[in-house]
Amino acid sequence: MSVQNIIKKKRDGNELDPDEIRWAVDNYVSGEIPDYQMAALLMAICLKGMTQRETVNLTQAMIASGDQAEFGSSVGFRVDKHSTGGVGDKASLIIAPLVASLGVPVPMMSGRGLGHTGGTLDKLESIPGFQTDLNLHRFQRQVEEIGCAFIGQSEEIVPADRKLYALRDATGTVQSVPLICSSILSKKVAEGSNALLLDVKFGRGAVYQDISEARELAQNLVTIGENLGLKITALLTDMNQPLGRAVGNWIEVKECLDVLTGSEEPEDLVELSLSEAAMMIVLAGKAGDYSEARGIVQESFESGRGFDKFSEIVQWQNGDIGVIENYTEVPNAQYEFTMKAVSSGYINEVDALVIGQAAMNLGAGRMTKEDGIDHKAGIYLHKKRGDQVSSGDPLLSLYASTEEKLDAVVPDLESAFDICADPPEERPLILSKITTKGEERWEG
Repeated sequence: MSVQNIIKKKRDGNELDPDEIRWAVDNYVSGEIPDYQMAALLMAICLKGMTQRETVNLTQAMIASGDQAEFGSSVGFRVDKHSTGGVGDKASLIIAPLVASLGVPVPMMSGRGLGHTGGTLDKLESIPGFQTDLNLHRFQRQVEEIGCAFIGQSEEIVPADRKLYALRDATGTVQSVPLICSSILSKKVAEGSNALLLDVKFGRGAVYQDISEARELAQNLVTIGENLGLKITALLTDMNQPLGRAVGNWIEVKECLDVLTGSEEPEDLVELSLSEAAMMIVLAGKAGDYSEARGIVQESFESGRGFDKFSEIVQWQNGDIGVIENYTEVPNAQYEFTMKAVSSGYINEVDALVIGQAAMNLGAGRMTKEDGIDHKAGIYLHKKRGDQVSSGDPLLSLYASTEEKLDAVVPDLESAFDICADPPEERPLILSKITTKGEERWEG
């Protein structure tokens, strides 16, 4: 078997055999196939696509490239949640502890931010001492003991994805649907999940801005996930404006703690978090339908058990629990600038892409995987879509480590808010639910 023949076969639009896919993945991970040849194969896949059977075989080969989490029957049915990424997309920090507090184990392998989209691991690591590079044994033990753990990619679990994602990022093949599906689903199966809720975002701040492309990705993820033995559902959600009011890392953790303690409840963030937590409870078989699950989640949310579970996770992963207990006293970055409205009316749009790029340029995100980030940099939105505003009202506050960084992003943010004379029409945060049975409008 030769990599040249495999590349040519896919270049010509032919279906690869399972043995060819497995051989290519194994030899790339071992170093026998160099980056330049795997890059050629990735580009051929990106241009010619893959059948669902090929994508399943690719995912299985990636899973087999490393170890898999194994849990005893006493742990119970395990459910994870994955978002395709956005701006201010912090809901996992609320959802995971909330679901775990209800006795549903949540093993969560998460990622880092890239470009204008944030990453769960970066947010968690803004808590001093918080450790995400757990080995497999410690990850399994934590899920068994307290019901939830956050872990990053490692050499133990799906090392093929670690290598392939870095290459995809460097070769312009990140948005290939088969490669996205295999990347997401290989990690979810290897981490030991039995079920998966997918939050597939569309709009200005999403990876896929076009809703038809997001829908195609969701449908493929659901079909392939089921073929891999996962119980799986996808939600299509709006990412035209940032989720919640905070965009960054520590500033987003603080907002999640506000939600979990009940001190602040941004409507969109709370609604998405509770809706998705309820769907995970349904997937776990802990409720007969969504309505029952929503009631169970609401009671736990109001009781504060989600905050207690989050604090327990922080302690187990070596985070500074004193920071969590006194989070309101921990400041954002040193320098601050508040942008004010120059006209009156109603907020018609808050451009998530512009906000996300500004946060990245302040230091809260990274352009390449090698870049460092400033955990204290970020943006706080005083106004969201539909809010009434008067000239001179604060629209957003910026936080950065230097005044120069503030000055550099202010001109770009002038286009972030569209103010109109009349209130905008309401639009749903969750558009629809997708399963292997089809797509149905979300009724909540």
